[in-house]
Amino acid sequence: MSKSLWQHPFVNTFKHFNIGEWKKSAKEGEVMTIMDKQCKCTVYRITGSIPAGNYIQLPKTSTQSLGLTGRYFYLLFKPIPGNYFVVHLDTATQDGQIVRISFSNLFKEFKSTSTWLQFPYVCNPSKGSVEGYTALTTRQDQQGPAPPVVRWTLLMLDLQYILSMYLNRKYAYLKSFRLCANMLVKNVVTSDLQYEPALSLKTAKRSGMLSQGVSPVPRELSFPVPKHEDWYDHYDHIRFPADATKVPFDSIQLGRHSPPPVSRSQLGTMYPQRVSPQQVNVSRAVSDRVSLINKLTSPKKPRHKTKVTKELPEVNVSGTGRGPAVVKGATGEVHVFANEEDDVTVHRHHEDTGYVQSTKVSGPPAIPRHERDYKVLKPDPILSLRRIVGFGGCTSKEALWTQNGTTVVYPCHAVIVAMDAFNGRQRFFIGHTDKVSALTFNGSTSLLASAQTGQLSVVRLWKFDSAECLAMFKTHVHSVYCLSFSHSGGVLCGVGKDGHGKNMVVVWNTSRASRSGEVVVMAKAHTDVDIVRMKIACFDDTRMVSCGRDNVRLWRVRNGSLRSAPVNLGEYHSADFTDVCFDTSYLPGNSTSHKTLYACTKTGHIFEIDYARVSIIHVRRLLPIDKGKRDKSTFHSGVGIAINCMSVNQSYCVTGSEDGYLRLWPLDFSNVFLEAEHEGPVTAVDITVDGLQILAGTSTGNLGVLDISTRKYTTIMRAHTDTVLSVSVDPLRRHLATVSNDHTIRIWDMDTLQQLFDFNAPRECPCAISYHPTQQVFACGFDNGCIRTFNVSATSLLAEHRQHNAKVTGLAFSPNGNNLYSCASEGSIALYDVESGYQLMRLLGNTVAKGDSYAPDALSVSGDGHHIAFVGPTKYTISIVDGRSLDEIVRVDITSMNSEMDNTALDTAVKVWYAPKSVRQLLVVTASCRLLKLDARTGRLLTEVSNIHRSDCTSVDVSPNGKHLATAGDKVVKIWDYHMRLDLNFQVFIGHSDNVHKLCFTPDSLALVSIGEAIFLWDFYGDGREQEEIRIEGRSRQRNYDDDTGKESIFKTPTRHSLEMSRVSPRTGVPIAAIQDNVDDITDLNNMSGDEYQTEVLIGPELEDKEDEEEDDDDELTEEEVMTVAPAESLGNSSRIKQHRQLKTPQKTDASLIKSTESSAKPLVMKHFSQRTKQSQMAQRRYTAPPNQAGLKLKSVIGYNGNGRNNMVWHPDSGLFVYSSGCVIIIEDLHAGTQKHLLGHVEEISTMALQYDAQVVASASGGHGLTASQICLWDVQAGICKKVLSYHEYDVVCLAFSRDDRFLVSVGDYRERSIVVWSTTDYNVIAASKTAVPVHELKWDPYSAGEFVSVGSKGTVLFWLLDETHQKASLNVHEPDVPEELLATKHMVIGEVEFTCLEYSGDHVLYVGTNTGVLSAWDTRHNTCFMHWDADTAEITTISCKFGSSRIITGSASRNLRLWSVYGIGEMRLNPGSLYNSTPGKGLVMEDEMCLDGGIVSASFDDTLDMGIVGTTAGTLWYINWVERTSIRLVSSHISVVNDIVFDESEQYFASCADDGSLKVWSINDMEQKLQFQVSDQACNCLAFSPINGSELASQSQRGDQEPSPWLQRVVAGYSDGTIRLFDLNKVDLILKMHPHSVAVTAIAFSSDGRVILSGGSNGLIAVSSPATGMTIRVINDHKGAPITSLDVAPQQDVIDTGFPGVSMWLAASADRRISVWTADWSKDCCELIDWLSFPAPAITPDGTSIRRGDLACFSLLPPTLARFSPSEPDVILYAGYGMQKHVSFYSMTQRKVIRTAALTHWATSLDVSPSGHVIACGASERLVKLMDYFEGSFQDFTGHNDAVNITAFSPSGRFLFSAAHNEIIMWELNV
Repeated sequence: MSKSLWQHPFVNTFKHFNIGEWKKSAKEGEVMTIMDKQCKCTVYRITGSIPAGNYIQLPKTSTQSLGLTGRYFYLLFKPIPGNYFVVHLDTATQDGQIVRISFSNLFKEFKSTSTWLQFPYVCNPSKGSVEGYTALTTRQDQQGPAPPVVRWTLLMLDLQYILSMYLNRKYAYLKSFRLCANMLVKNVVTSDLQYEPALSLKTAKRSGMLSQGVSPVPRELSFPVPKHEDWYDHYDHIRFPADATKVPFDSIQLGRHSPPPVSRSQLGTMYPQRVSPQQVNVSRAVSDRVSLINKLTSPKKPRHKTKVTKELPEVNVSGTGRGPAVVKGATGEVHVFANEEDDVTVHRHHEDTGYVQSTKVSGPPAIPRHERDYKVLKPDPILSLRRIVGFGGCTSKEALWTQNGTTVVYPCHAVIVAMDAFNGRQRFFIGHTDKVSALTFNGSTSLLASAQTGQLSVVRLWKFDSAECLAMFKTHVHSVYCLSFSHSGGVLCGVGKDGHGKNMVVVWNTSRASRSGEVVVMAKAHTDVDIVRMKIACFDDTRMVSCGRDNVRLWRVRNGSLRSAPVNLGEYHSADFTDVCFDTSYLPGNSTSHKTLYACTKTGHIFEIDYARVSIIHVRRLLPIDKGKRDKSTFHSGVGIAINCMSVNQSYCVTGSEDGYLRLWPLDFSNVFLEAEHEGPVTAVDITVDGLQILAGTSTGNLGVLDISTRKYTTIMRAHTDTVLSVSVDPLRRHLATVSNDHTIRIWDMDTLQQLFDFNAPRECPCAISYHPTQQVFACGFDNGCIRTFNVSATSLLAEHRQHNAKVTGLAFSPNGNNLYSCASEGSIALYDVESGYQLMRLLGNTVAKGDSYAPDALSVSGDGHHIAFVGPTKYTISIVDGRSLDEIVRVDITSMNSEMDNTALDTAVKVWYAPKSVRQLLVVTASCRLLKLDARTGRLLTEVSNIHRSDCTSVDVSPNGKHLATAGDKVVKIWDYHMRLDLNFQVFIGHSDNVHKLCFTPDSLALVSIGEAIFLWDFYGDGREQEEIRIEGRSRQRNYDDDTGKESIFKTPTRHSLEMSRVSPRTGVPIAAIQDNVDDITDLNNMSGDEYQTEVLIGPELEDKEDEEEDDDDELTEEEVMTVAPAESLGNSSRIKQHRQLKTPQKTDASLIKSTESSAKPLVMKHFSQRTKQSQMAQRRYTAPPNQAGLKLKSVIGYNGNGRNNMVWHPDSGLFVYSSGCVIIIEDLHAGTQKHLLGHVEEISTMALQYDAQVVASASGGHGLTASQICLWDVQAGICKKVLSYHEYDVVCLAFSRDDRFLVSVGDYRERSIVVWSTTDYNVIAASKTAVPVHELKWDPYSAGEFVSVGSKGTVLFWLLDETHQKASLNVHEPDVPEELLATKHMVIGEVEFTCLEYSGDHVLYVGTNTGVLSAWDTRHNTCFMHWDADTAEITTISCKFGSSRIITGSASRNLRLWSVYGIGEMRLNPGSLYNSTPGKGLVMEDEMCLDGGIVSASFDDTLDMGIVGTTAGTLWYINWVERTSIRLVSSHISVVNDIVFDESEQYFASCADDGSLKVWSINDMEQKLQFQVSDQACNCLAFSPINGSELASQSQRGDQEPSPWLQRVVAGYSDGTIRLFDLNKVDLILKMHPHSVAVTAIAFSSDGRVILSGGSNGLIAVSSPATGMTIRVINDHKGAPITSLDVAPQQDVIDTGFPGVSMWLAASADRRISVWTADWSKDCCELIDWLSFPAPAITPDGTSIRRGDLACFSLLPPTLARFSPSEPDVILYAGYGMQKHVSFYSMTQRKVIRTAALTHWATSLDVSPSGHVIACGASERLVKLMDYFEGSFQDFTGHNDAVNITAFSPSGRFLFSAAHNEIIMWELNV
């Protein structure tokens, strides 16, 4: 047996030599294992600046040998972007010679010696990247470092061929190999087989390739490939030397084209080999070389001058005459011949063999046509858009008349509609890819200009009569919201926002747009003033007027510049203008004298302005009618009616106002001519040229026309104002019924689409609708689960059902109308009998798949009505049930139909739909966009169609005749041939700008209805009727496929990749050809198969003698395109100034794009915020009440989050004081002691920042679980959230506003390391970057615009500059040199020096603190450090300094707050000898010092640094006064989990205890801490106040007197060491300590008379102790084995007659769900058990963990057992705990049973009943506080906590509810 037999078929070297243990292999330098997301496995990362010092080597030593005889060496690796790598292979030849084969991207050229071969490696850029496009357009290979975007590569080296070809030696075996930095490596394999990565085993067997030595890759060499995608689209496969046929030669690189399908003749052939002579067809590349050899070896012939064409001749289209010949190819390409008499060589691919055939023809050849008939869907187009019901979308301010006064033009989302106002016919202007934001006509209305909103704002110019787009151009602004055409149409003006959020005005010259489509920018200007409307004067194209908030301005274009002048508004300077207009009677060319313009405001004012004098003529105001008021109104008095729009002609003025009235005024505004009331605010008005018709548009989606002559008002359009959710067709009356998010149900006439009926549901949203098949009745489902049936003709309610408790997702009538079916997102399905008055027949739960995604078509009824199909009970199954009983008939598991899917992920069903009865099929659409056709009776899979849409399919329907299928998805509508028998089975139609929620054919098959953002009605021509000769909208006409150029694959059905709906901008350059016209390589020709490329190469004789051809390099990407996709750089380790990350604003960049390839460890410094570990998640479903109906109101929050960083701000001038506790922001009035709370965050707030004007507070919270990281911007005065920003993936460690409040910077934590600059104008990202190391703090330079500094790990200081000089803002960074003395660790034991904080001072001085306690001073002009000193012994966390002050304040982790005098430090920059002086220099003195209760985490001081507020890690906020040298506690809190809260009977105080051993007493009135008792090293678990009489008895027994003592209420506490301590609050002293338990005390209570203390332990024992003697009276062991969770004592007056002796009752509950009830008379030492309750529960925990009997640890995984006596029903006990259901049980002790239950949505973690007994409060681990009605069981949820709520407690009066989660305590006020 051969020794190498064990190596067959391959050797997995990493596995065979167990590389993970490093016993047989060696590693050096930075080698680590990471999890690669793309490979989905662990890979090795080798990094380092020197490749030779960082490597993996097999075997371990050079004296050993691998002995691997495999011919092929396979390496699975990925170069690290921007770096070099090296690979060394030591091979042995058969004569014993060791030859090293090395390849690297360091090598520039091939080198060889007798023992060493060096090959350059060319890194191929990733497909679709900037470098990839650049490589295609410039036709240059990428040499040098790896490009920023690279792919995983499977590299195959033929070692036998390499040694034979380059050294003429025979290969024996591989001795060793070394993989050097920088790369990611998955595996190394050797084998004698040649593997093809894209080859499947089935194909290899069928084609016989296995016998040729070609095999599919094994698992060790495989990469995961997404389903239905090609391997070569995600990875690179390089064969060497087979692919080394390009410059530079002898290099390892990727071929020009992806490897073709494998053929037997190409693979598996051993090299080198001898072949027999044969005839071959060669390409020009080979013939050039042959002709060159012939020239060198044959005698010279007389030289003939070759005619050279120096200019491109004019093209003769007809192909006749003296011009060049034009020949049309078989696939539509055009060939131009400059010289007809020349011979031409035609190279053609043979369709069957794939060989290149060369034929020389004389003159222009008659190129043979490749005839092939393609069967496509007919007619083409099969749909045409007839009507759209909708108005607005982005704006409702645009509605225009045409000049003839018959047509109205308005936007409907992304479509512009031109509708005849008299007959309702519509024409459409389709081309925008986002919502249209502005419209304008020229004077003759022959040209229409439109703009779309969004990040890629585009302006289109249309020829109105033909709807032809004359020009389309990108604007210089991000979102154009105003356009105005000049009267002549030669000038267009637009207003929008630039990249910095400023208003930008652009003026274009459009005079040549009609002829050549050319549009040129005439002028543009930036302005800080607000602009709402801007219009070009009708008498002069160069003059404009604009209005906005606080301004009216006149503009003029002169000499290429745009200038403006404001109108002097005088006392009206604060007016908010909404519209401005000229008198339309002014004609072009008239002088500007006596021109009047009009403007209106939100306060109801109408201004008349003299244009020539730029002054106000008159001001009038529109006020509501108030007959009782006679006083004269001024500008500031009264409440005017806001005027939204106006229009003026020579006779009158029209205004549209917020009160819904359209008013006609004379030009002197003396009275109102006419007025028309609308349903909503009037937002658009326009007057016809003759002045007889007025158009009005409203914000409620209505358009109307007022005829002045007849005073008749006609509504021409009504529309939904929000997304349309569902639609249903009345088959008999041709009516449509729709439901929408605007809470309305509307009935439409299908022929005219006029609204017939309108049903409004203001408190609930309709979400599903279905028409009865024969009656004028429809059923509607709502989001609260309600089902209502309406009679349309009588507009009455027929029936109402509330069986469902969640959103209705499906609703359908049976075809005969006898039954109604409904289902809800909770999984229930219901059957109703229509004939019996819609009586419920059957209701099944957990039958339909849960979720809202299946709405509104979760149910489908078969054509005969016998079966119902739906997705359920899981998303992996389809159920078919009987239509009369809902009994299950068939269940289909679609996971068994994943045979063709490439990955192991299970597919899920998203839609089901029955085909017509004649087809007998059930259609299923899956999440992977597959269409499954199932047998309707058996569920058997008949046909599968893949990729019916790109991302998702939202709706599906089949035409009534079963011939066509309609699908919706990706914002398009597709019509398919149902049987898929064509080459091209579908047609695509655009028009929707949002997702299509539903589509359906009409019963007569003449139309299709699609709904989404609006209602679209399409004419359908698939029934064979002739198409109307009208312009088809939404799709271009059919093209001639026989003459179309391209790949044949585009006709393959149903996969179609040519539709790119995500591209918003038009193509501006020449498309890059898929195949190069100049073919220089025979390998490239051989790699092209005839089926894939239909191309011919024509070469004239004058070109045959050339050796090289010039290549076109014009197709380069623009700088803007490069910036769009350029990857971010890792900065922070270079001293060079770098052009930093540039972003297209305002597009948000995914955080994954800036994620570094290297992960950073969590910094060890205290400064860097780290979110507290939590196991809880916020409830995804909450039941919250409106504010006016809420039962609880947040009154006060106790505590400050000491875990935050800089999460407190104080503004000394205004007194604003803001801090955070958990996820709540508290604004506290220090004088009044009141609080205002800002709720919006879900997770813990990490940091805060205040604008310098103290008007806006920014706060940040990180991501956790399903909650994303967010930054909230709060209006301080209004107390509302203005904006929520989402960008970061993890925590935000720092926020900072610039000094001018124009910018906000946010910094991501150590896992993200991103720096993001936001514009505060529109809060868009204007620049973003990432750093190589974590950043701890960042500050803006208050004295230099656009500059800030960040400090972070590894001694990094970065000086940043926000560069706004270019159109796109960018970040420049400089990293200065840091003195070595600063980087010395000194007394630190581990870790590196990190800069933790910084602060600017005056005179260009910056102070920076370190974690070693060193404070350094930097010169910001030169970015150099000139001094440092030891300011503390621990990490410095805060620095405070003010301009002009000679003092600074430092706070440290050692709890020290120090005041330093730094007078004269700035002068030390002038003395080089004092540089880096580590001893305090002249003027450096520590003036004062304070020691607080914890490390300093936040600080804010006034301008003199005399007083301020400081926050510590102990959760305390201190007021600091250096002058008086005092520190006063402002806010205090617990620093660990709060375990209990109790109240005294007077309700003046309450006490709380925590895990840190603290017991704190608080005042309820001012929420201030009054007392604190601290026990070290113990946790205080429970508390109880003694009754007043109990205190008196104990006091009297101790003193022995008969006089009652003053109030001496005491508190008892139980601790984790088993002790009980009794504290006297008056004496502030411990008066008694007992030790009745050997384990932790978990519950404690006083008896009702105060004679004894009841305490329960974690072992289940209950001790009865005397507070007078401290002795344990008795021990109760009935609950032994389970911790006591609660003890409750009933008031004496609530004791019922139990038949047992005793005057009081108490109960104990244990974790095993057992409750014991006792009666006691402690004066007689009597205690008897009267009842014992035990509640069942599953044998598993809520998370599925099995519960083992006797395992005490399992109790911590279960919800606690909670029990309370009912104050309103003395014999009732309330119980909540783990069980079969989530509910509160009401147990009657007299009836000895549970009399009722109240359902809960979450497991209760705490329970309390109000003293009045009318409400119950519960806490939940989902961070909710639930308030439940005691008798009805209804409840409300309240949020505000940041963790699981473990305490809810009512105050004795029941006025307040206290809740606690972790260390947060919230006080709620009860409103019920």
